[in-house]
Amino acid sequence: MHTIRLNLPQEAYDIAIAPGGLAKLGELMSHLHLGKQVLLVSNSVIFQYYGEQAIASLEDAGFNVSSYNLPDGEQYKTLASVEKLYNTALENHLERAATMVALGGGVIGDMTGFAAATWLRGINFVQVPTTLLAMVDAAIGGKTGVNHPQGKNLIGAFHQPKLVLIDPQVLQTLPEREFRAGMAEVIKYGVIWDAELFAQMEKCDRLDQFRYLSENLLQEILVRSCQAKADVVSKDEKEAGLRAILNYGHTIGHAVESLTGYRVVNHGEAVAIGMVAAGQLAVNLGLWEQESQNRQSSLIQKAGLPTKLPDGIDLDAIVDALQTDKKVKAGKVRFVLPTMIGVVKVTDQVSSAQIYQVLQQ
Repeated sequence: MHTIRLNLPQEAYDIAIAPGGLAKLGELMSHLHLGKQVLLVSNSVIFQYYGEQAIASLEDAGFNVSSYNLPDGEQYKTLASVEKLYNTALENHLERAATMVALGGGVIGDMTGFAAATWLRGINFVQVPTTLLAMVDAAIGGKTGVNHPQGKNLIGAFHQPKLVLIDPQVLQTLPEREFRAGMAEVIKYGVIWDAELFAQMEKCDRLDQFRYLSENLLQEILVRSCQAKADVVSKDEKEAGLRAILNYGHTIGHAVESLTGYRVVNHGEAVAIGMVAAGQLAVNLGLWEQESQNRQSSLIQKAGLPTKLPDGIDLDAIVDALQTDKKVKAGKVRFVLPTMIGVVKVTDQVSSAQIYQVLQQ
């Protein structure tokens, strides 16, 4: 088991990367001195694979477990879904010492975390991510929330988990498209923080399916990506400065997701498109070289991810949607733009005309 400690001013917690670790969930949680009540939140697909194993582990460690399955998909990441969790918490008399455990991908983690942040003004929360995207990104750092019809993740709270347990073996049942989506976030870490990780992935022939990654490379991807996220979050928990770099590719990406109703492209695919757009913006502004942009695009394509906007999307609508992005400050859209592989900067000096030009390209 490889453990990364995420140190924050108010608290610290472990990110445990452990093949076969799902069977140790109860044991690891028992060391945290939590209350005995647990509400396990998942979706029907994940629960069918791993729900009974997780519950058995928790019950063997002495926890009293109830469970609830939310619908699967970004379009269900709403306040209405969270209300169902509140109702379940009420039915099971969840007290302040209780813990909500999120067993699933980023959508389940975000909603469960938000419910935990707001039930009784905050109860314990544990992340057990089952997608690559959630393992390397969504499950770490305490961002929780739901979507608003006008934009992604506009409603939320910072609520740090007590533990993040990553079991790479569960990726064997992850659909190929979802695996590729997670690779978008891994590539992001290479561009914004870890040039060595980027270079290691360039050496790999294929990154588009779980079976093409050696066990060692997968472990390296998980450890380095989680370490990058932990390093950034430990320096800036609530996105006052540095943490904004984690939004690389997300500015235009979120707009594309929202405008296509979360049904045409998934989150990772949207981030891939957003990274290509941000990289081209950086080239146009003279911030980085075309060669670096080409390397980024090649790696994105190697992961089987899109590099172009979906057909039929309205470019004006994308530019308009950027104004409702969480990262807008004083009316200006802030972009994360690369200056070299492993280094980025945040700027609000990007005009609508420059954005439009890149979208056309």
